[in-house]
Amino acid sequence: MLPLKDKDKPMVQMLLLAGCCARCILRFCCVSVHAAYRQPPQNTLKQLQAFISDTENSKSQDSAVPEPPEDPPSKRAKLEPGVTDAVLERDDEAAAPRVCVVCLGILQDMCGTSQAVKVSEAVKAENYEFDTVVLSVSLPAQLCVREHSCWLHVKKEVREKGLVLDKDDVIQVKEAFKWIMQGLVAKELGGIAVVTKVGNIHDEKKNILVFTRMAVVKALEKIPDFKFLKHYPCPPAQPTSSCSPQDVRCLHGSVFVAGRYNKFCRSLPQTPWVIDGERRMESSVEELIAAPLLAAFRADGFNFSSSGREDVDVRTLGNGRPFAMELLNPHRSRFNRAEMKQLQETINKSSDKIRVRDLQIVTRQAMSRMKEGEEEKTKSYTALIWTQKPIQREDITFIDDIKDLTVDQKTPLRVLHRRALAVRPRVIHSMNARFLDPHHFYLGLKTQAGTYIKEFVHGDFGRTKPNLCQLLKTDTDILELDVESVDVDWPPAIPE
Repeated sequence: MLPLKDKDKPMVQMLLLAGCCARCILRFCCVSVHAAYRQPPQNTLKQLQAFISDTENSKSQDSAVPEPPEDPPSKRAKLEPGVTDAVLERDDEAAAPRVCVVCLGILQDMCGTSQAVKVSEAVKAENYEFDTVVLSVSLPAQLCVREHSCWLHVKKEVREKGLVLDKDDVIQVKEAFKWIMQGLVAKELGGIAVVTKVGNIHDEKKNILVFTRMAVVKALEKIPDFKFLKHYPCPPAQPTSSCSPQDVRCLHGSVFVAGRYNKFCRSLPQTPWVIDGERRMESSVEELIAAPLLAAFRADGFNFSSSGREDVDVRTLGNGRPFAMELLNPHRSRFNRAEMKQLQETINKSSDKIRVRDLQIVTRQAMSRMKEGEEEKTKSYTALIWTQKPIQREDITFIDDIKDLTVDQKTPLRVLHRRALAVRPRVIHSMNARFLDPHHFYLGLKTQAGTYIKEFVHGDFGRTKPNLCQLLKTDTDILELDVESVDVDWPPAIPE
């Protein structure tokens, strides 16, 4: 028995006459019992037919009365305009039901074992490692319009009966599709399934790409009923063809790998360096790390992020700079600690320009910790400084006494093409100087993250104030720069 009540009879009858399939009728009657959608639609249709004619209640009384072989002509004429062939020609087994005017056949022809087999075969062919199933379906935007038209068709009847029923109460096609298909797909995969996306598009609309589903939904929310009815039939017109499955795509959820890297080369950018379509350096930090990871996880691509970045000519020493890499659609996702350690060694042996440590798999949520307090964290640097005027050891001793110096940095000229023009105050917490010769000394700095060290040294034509030139009363420049530490306690250190 279907979970329907007497109040649903007028709506069921209207929807049958309009040309809705049995499962769409259940949706409009707000039936949320999954089992009702999983039974064969032909059985559901017969039960709906019996429900509106009180067949179930009168069966015992009329059991001795033979059913007429055919509906009277007057009744047939009344039903023919919209009801499906399955209702009209109950005695004709060869007659095929019409395409549903609302779901365009999605809940008729695309919810069965054959489609489940197609999905499961696509999953098996990808050879994923996975534990759970998420079945997702992408539907054509015109379903929203057809559903809105059908809703307006039954809206008047609902109000006349004094019933309270909102359009949002109608079960979505996506939900019904999942209720039917998830069990079938899981069965085909032996109880295990994968993140799956099933795309559908209606033949009549496949070349129209202007209107997104969300744009259509928003437009329907704004348009008055009388304007909609002026331009669109109500109930929806009988479609000439049904939806056809466009493709089955299998996607594994991203895996996130984190660690810290050292960079020992002064001619290696953090990310690929391309100017005007021309590559300037043969490799980059992210590519040297990504190549072994992509191969090991059998991933389709990656997104790289880090806690700040260093210039191409700057080394990163000490414990290194935290980084995280999102591996897209990985076909392998399970690595134990020993395997991750081996993968780390593979990266380190692949190049002497970088070294990776603390390599580990993390969650998406944990990645946010790398960016937390971006402006508050501190970094330590060592810079080799040149001075125009000769200096003595005692000329730079005062630098050691400077604490929490605030500098105002206008966006440097060298990054003005990619950063907005602004004046950013930054704090240099401490400095120390180590004399080399009359024109050179080492400068150690501990600064707020985001401080431009090169601009603090040479002043950037007065765009950074105060600067080292002003403090020493001579022109200065930076010859070499090393990042000594990035004070972010993430990811967790892994004992050697």
